[in-house]
Amino acid sequence: MADLHELTALEQWRSLQQGEISPTELTRHYLDRIERLNPGLGAFVTVTGEAALARARQVETEVPRTRPLWGLPFADKDLQQRAGVPVGFGSRLMEGTVPETSDLLVQALDEAGGVSLGKTATPEFGLPSYTEPVAGVPARNPWNPALGAGGSSGGAAVAVAARMLPFAPGSDGGGSVRIPAAACGLVGVKPSRGRIPAASGLDVPGGLPVAGPLARTVADAALLLDAMIAPDGGRPAHPFAVRAPGGDEQLLGAAVRGEGRYQLGVMTTSAWDDAYEISLAPEALAALAVAVDGFAAMGHGIEQTALEPDPSYAPAFRALWQLSAARIPAETVEQEALLEPLTRWLMHRGRALTGRDVAEALTTLATYERSLIRQLSRFDAVLTPALALTPRPVGWYDAVDGERNFAQQVQYTPFTSMVNVSGLPAITLPVAQTPDGLPMGVQLIGRPGGEATLLALGAQLERRIRWQDRVPPAAR
Repeated sequence: MADLHELTALEQWRSLQQGEISPTELTRHYLDRIERLNPGLGAFVTVTGEAALARARQVETEVPRTRPLWGLPFADKDLQQRAGVPVGFGSRLMEGTVPETSDLLVQALDEAGGVSLGKTATPEFGLPSYTEPVAGVPARNPWNPALGAGGSSGGAAVAVAARMLPFAPGSDGGGSVRIPAAACGLVGVKPSRGRIPAASGLDVPGGLPVAGPLARTVADAALLLDAMIAPDGGRPAHPFAVRAPGGDEQLLGAAVRGEGRYQLGVMTTSAWDDAYEISLAPEALAALAVAVDGFAAMGHGIEQTALEPDPSYAPAFRALWQLSAARIPAETVEQEALLEPLTRWLMHRGRALTGRDVAEALTTLATYERSLIRQLSRFDAVLTPALALTPRPVGWYDAVDGERNFAQQVQYTPFTSMVNVSGLPAITLPVAQTPDGLPMGVQLIGRPGGEATLLALGAQLERRIRWQDRVPPAAR
């Protein structure tokens, strides 16, 4: 029999359901791998081994097997608060913080029957698209530890790619699930705004951040996504009057069946093209060609498309991103000194915004949302590169100049943030490898509530390419 970590999450779930393994056995297996592999990769900032084993025993005796994640290990991103477990937000400012209550997403994953093994690494307050916090160690790419893992769900991506977890939840405010998934050779899903009740995006200005899964296979991502949406396996209880369109059917079925023929758009333009010099690496274009050829061979319609130029996007998004840093609890000179230069720059820019600035940025992005949905509406899904460049070396980003740092992030990840602004669903797929073995992926953007279509398309391409059989050197 294959080692447990070599099985997909869905295969592990079936083994749990059939009694071939127990939650405690599976938890011990992954804790042993974390102990061996994490020191060189920086995936976890906190490992809660004793609590995880106690939770596994509780699942065995008290949690119904019908719960969608029964006995499966995961880990909380270190932006999520779990009662009694330190939360650092990737920042020296927050060291020693131990929350008394758990966030809604944490509660949902517990209700689904999962077993948390600890906290995965994130950059400071989740703001950068790379995970190299001064407060900790870099999250290193399992395919080449000299390279970064992307961010902000970088620790989660490293843990899944290195087989320290079967899958992991992340959060995505500008690409923070899809970027590290692409950099580490994983499937990453950013759901529609409002789709996940516990992390809908509807309670945040601009509605940018939502939760989403990182996994090795499309079906594994759908398994975790279903649990995020409806942790008791029933009808999701949405706490807002507004929610994502789409039925309440489980998405795992769409991922397993992988059926349908669709009309796909293909584009290499982004919302940032009017503000920055965006250059696509040959490896990014090669990965896009692999996906286009694969979908065309399966009978899908393929049509080239391009975005309409819109110079209003970049300043409005920058303003909203800066606003998100304005609430960081650094009020004194001593507290500010604990922040990294990029965070300080974002925070000061955010605090300098006027009410009028914020209102205009929100209005501009709401207009862009309608425009993007209109432009993509004739397609079932639109294909783009996942990243413009190959995974970046650790230390590549400017550690002092916030303006240059922001530009570097845009030039690496120009295709992700516009999906958050529009509230659309998207999935990254690890379709290719560079000649030296680095993963390169593509992104599929769906219609509002169109996760099932994205999962079906991803499953079809996965069956053809079989990226799940690739194993990073650090995971062996």
